[in-house]
Amino acid sequence: MKPSPLPPRIARLVRPVRRLCFAGLGLVNLAWGAWAVAAPAHFFATFPGFGLHWTASYPPYNQHLIVDLGATMLTLATLFAAAAIADRPAVSWVVGLATAVFGTLHFGYHALHAGHMGTTDRVLSLLSLVGGALVPPAIAATHHLEEAG
Repeated sequence: MKPSPLPPRIARLVRPVRRLCFAGLGLVNLAWGAWAVAAPAHFFATFPGFGLHWTASYPPYNQHLIVDLGATMLTLATLFAAAAIADRPAVSWVVGLATAVFGTLHFGYHALHAGHMGTTDRVLSLLSLVGGALVPPAIAATHHLEEAG
């Protein structure tokens, strides 16, 4: 094995931070998914919260679509939890790349369709969607940082 590019003291933090990041993504998706499944009309009207109404910018309300979105988020939560628990490169990469596919397609739709969003909401929404596509594989890529560890 080649030496880790990080000092040993820092390299020891990579694994717990990676697991925490995947767990955090899992918890966020669990909360959003449960919200969408349990209260689809409320989710549609108020997601992501904090006074923002991104989902409602794409009317009309469709209960089936929102519940399916919630199911997708619960699936993502399960994948992120598996990556956090297993903490194996192959699992992390499958989860990172699979969620990047979803994130990229989701971003692509919203990049082409503004709905009824104002500029600020649209920019914030697109930035969050870019993060959803790029962050999971970036987290998976941290496995190479501890090769010598």
